[in-house]
Amino acid sequence: MPPTLTRFFQHLTGLSLLMADTAYWAVLAPFRGKRLRVDDTFKQMTLIGVGSLLICCMVMFFIGLVLAMQTAETLKKIGGLSLVGGLVAAAVMREIGPMLTAIVLAGRSGAAITAELGTMRVSEEVDALETMGLNPVHFLIVPRVLGMMFMGPCLTIVGVFVAMFGGYLIGVFNLGIEPAIYWRKSFDMLALKDIYSGMIKSVVFAGLVSNIACYFGLTVEGGAEGVGLSTTQSVVTSIVMIIASDCLLTAIFYFI
Repeated sequence: MPPTLTRFFQHLTGLSLLMADTAYWAVLAPFRGKRLRVDDTFKQMTLIGVGSLLICCMVMFFIGLVLAMQTAETLKKIGGLSLVGGLVAAAVMREIGPMLTAIVLAGRSGAAITAELGTMRVSEEVDALETMGLNPVHFLIVPRVLGMMFMGPCLTIVGVFVAMFGGYLIGVFNLGIEPAIYWRKSFDMLALKDIYSGMIKSVVFAGLVSNIACYFGLTVEGGAEGVGLSTTQSVVTSIVMIIASDCLLTAIFYFI
């Protein structure tokens, strides 16, 4: 078997085992007397959510502007300019919002998690935890994974409204759509399926990004150079997995 394919299966196996271990400590262990580290989880929620809020809003605002301008070009030809707000809302809620928010989390918070855990690994802090009989997954991984999975949907919701506001600026001040009509069309075209599919995607993406970041952080080798390499691998792998899982989830929601 080629070395690249061997490494791929090694990483896939290691990531799967870490995700299973994380699920145990996050879901089952609390029922067996192993309490969740709530304070650490709230700390991670603050670091991930507040730290990523500004960049998420900036990205989604510009996406809203772009979507409104692009859809207006087509809708002008069929006399449907009033539908601009609805198309922006549906596209952002169903597809673009969860995916771009996850990519921002991968590039910012995921990279930070990998670098932090990688530094702890090369400085033997993780080994010290194991020597003291403390499980690194319980103490280090679960708070970060839960923190990102809680904040992913929150950032997505905020980003959706910011994108809709960006489309509103184009629709009202450039295309001449009445503000009331813009918002009415926006919410009329949002179906319940769009909302719950977008929220499910955001949770899945956040779980993937956080687990991938933690995995590459814990498997760092080679000192500071290894930390940089693992951080790069973490971000690239996260983005690829976000797009692949988005394709899978979109297919599932399409057929149900």
